[in-house]
Amino acid sequence: MRVTWTRDEGVWRLVFLLDPEDGTTGACTDGTPVELRTNSCHVHTGAGGGSPHPDLLALSAWTVVAPWTRRRVTFDRPISPGLAEALRTGWGVDAGPVGEDARSGARLAVSYSGGADSMAVAAMFPDAPFVHFQRVSHPRVPNRWTHYRAEVLADLARRSGRELHIVPSDLEFLLSRPRPGYPEHHAVTVGALLLADDLDLGGVALGYEMGSRWLDNGRQADRFASDNPMWATHGPWGRLYAAAGVPLVLPVGGVSEPVTMRMALGSDLAHLVRWCLRGDMSGPCQKCGKCLRKELILAAVEGRALKTTLTAASVPARVWQQPPPYPGQETIEYGCARVPGIETTPFARAAEHLRATVESTRWMDRCYPPAIDETPEPWRGEVGAYMREHIGLMTADEQRQVEAWTAV
Repeated sequence: MRVTWTRDEGVWRLVFLLDPEDGTTGACTDGTPVELRTNSCHVHTGAGGGSPHPDLLALSAWTVVAPWTRRRVTFDRPISPGLAEALRTGWGVDAGPVGEDARSGARLAVSYSGGADSMAVAAMFPDAPFVHFQRVSHPRVPNRWTHYRAEVLADLARRSGRELHIVPSDLEFLLSRPRPGYPEHHAVTVGALLLADDLDLGGVALGYEMGSRWLDNGRQADRFASDNPMWATHGPWGRLYAAAGVPLVLPVGGVSEPVTMRMALGSDLAHLVRWCLRGDMSGPCQKCGKCLRKELILAAVEGRALKTTLTAASVPARVWQQPPPYPGQETIEYGCARVPGIETTPFARAAEHLRATVESTRWMDRCYPPAIDETPEPWRGEVGAYMREHIGLMTADEQRQVEAWTAV
């Protein structure tokens, strides 16, 4: 794999050329099959991000080319020995040329989507800048997904009143499968990486919660996994980001989605919470699968009945008519145990299968302490203090429930 970055009038352009042994099919770190459609993308950083450290450019490119690279990756400028070693030990690839000093920074930025999870992170770090990665069309790939309202999410972010950096990119159109999408989940941080030197970033905070960090083995959670390769600090991606001086920080990695929902709704940005990718400025669409799932969480948190026009026969509800395992199953258990009248909702069949109770899901109301322990310094103390004061820590028995949890 040969990687080249060029910049013109505030736009970074990435072009990569496959080596003979590379492929146009591969897999994301979580095992999802991906197929390549085109070999270039643009990232609009505007006046900022004019001269990022070579490690930042290399890491940004790697979030795009990792699934296709088999033996080696050649960047267009020297990288640090530490980054090359992280690529060698994490992926078994030779990376170079090598010849640059390592970088570092001091500030934490929030990779901000506007959803409840990233909003919860924003509530924990009120002074951290937001970096919002916005999907825009690709000049050579038709956009057949205009129902995705990326401009709405960007407009909502502008209303936050926080220091905000919106980074438009056509990166998600690189794929023919799935389409559109990120080659690696970590590609959502490309904007923050290219701006990291300008913003003096020493860490990137993401809203991945306990299900994604500790219970997610691929896109469908099925068991506890302490060595999650995507988000564990000691995993390949965690070591790679640390080598580039921007360690991954998961401030809500020890709490469940019901907890992040409570945190988001209790924040000063609650009126801007938006997980739906289809709604307009007036609100979420209330018709998609994500809206249905989040409504279950909302109803459980607020102790009320489900409010939805969707039925068990609707397309978004089909997954819940099948036996488990389910995507994000721990959260479905939590909702089914708490929502009044669940037997008359699209989740009735799932509730019958799961037979969850308030007591069996009570561990999801508190923080899993090992998540605090793996938070990189200097933010570990702040995360720990917040969790102890506002959420509470799991008991030893509750920790064992997390570690014994399985969806099947």
